[in-house]
Amino acid sequence: MSTDWRLFRGGDVEPHPVTAWPAPPPWRTFSGGESPEETEKPAPGQPRRRYVISETDRDIVNTALHLHRPLLVTGRPGTGKSTLARAVARELCLGEVLHWPVNSRSTLAEGLYRYDAVGRLRDASLRGGTGDGDTAEPDIGDYLRLGPLGTALLPSGDPRVLLIDELDKGDVDLPNDLLTVFEEGTYEIPELARLKGESAQVRVAGPGDVRATVTDGRVTCRTFPVVVITSNGERDFPPAFLRRCVRLDLKQPDADQLRSIVGMHLGTAAATQAERLIEEFLRLRDTQAHDLATDQLLNAVHLRVSGAAMDFDKLRDTVFRSLGDLGA
Repeated sequence: MSTDWRLFRGGDVEPHPVTAWPAPPPWRTFSGGESPEETEKPAPGQPRRRYVISETDRDIVNTALHLHRPLLVTGRPGTGKSTLARAVARELCLGEVLHWPVNSRSTLAEGLYRYDAVGRLRDASLRGGTGDGDTAEPDIGDYLRLGPLGTALLPSGDPRVLLIDELDKGDVDLPNDLLTVFEEGTYEIPELARLKGESAQVRVAGPGDVRATVTDGRVTCRTFPVVVITSNGERDFPPAFLRRCVRLDLKQPDADQLRSIVGMHLGTAAATQAERLIEEFLRLRDTQAHDLATDQLLNAVHLRVSGAAMDFDKLRDTVFRSLGDLGA
């Protein structure tokens, strides 16, 4: 354990470079400069990532997979709603998760595709003014980019995993707008539909300039994507939307599940040192005065085992802040 874990000291201190940055928690590692395959491999000494889920909840997930229906996941913050989509994609080898974070301005069209008409018009004007006689319009596919939902519906043998995050934050009409797409598995791009009998190479969601062929302006899936929709319960959804979803309400993990989660992320050695923190976390979480998320427990355990020289009370008061605290 480090004798002084404080990188920043404050006060009248001479500037000092950090010779070695502390290792991040496993859930705060990023992939810059690495391939996706490299980031999937656990670091030496770290357990392989898995998702802690009850048998009942696991069967609900499998029900959605067999019925080819969206999975609507509700629950308190920190119960693993968003992580579930990544766990399914990782275990079933379905590639990178397509992520659509919803906000109050989100629309169905945004999830399906975007067309940069202004950019195409500008480039056409510039090309027409070169004086070389080349006045052909730029390829329309260069100005179309499929959104996460539009990309998930591309025809393929294996489905893509789509995470529609916090749908309850969206416009009240958005769930109804999704109904037809979910039922029919198809959508039209009017800008391409006007080009009768032609195909276009359009960009898809995700890193790089990956493209897909769209013919006659219509995209129809071959296998319905694995759609995971999360909601924090901030408002209700219409019955017609709920009827088309398989619903999963994730409960707060109990003591045994918390031990498994700590061991999964930080190793069995860390789990054995976490008992007092787990007991205190449960005591605070299960009172009306504290609204806590599981990742707060993981943060506290990581600090404890990685050398943060705080006594127990200070660590608890620093990390176990209620999510309902106005000062949080």
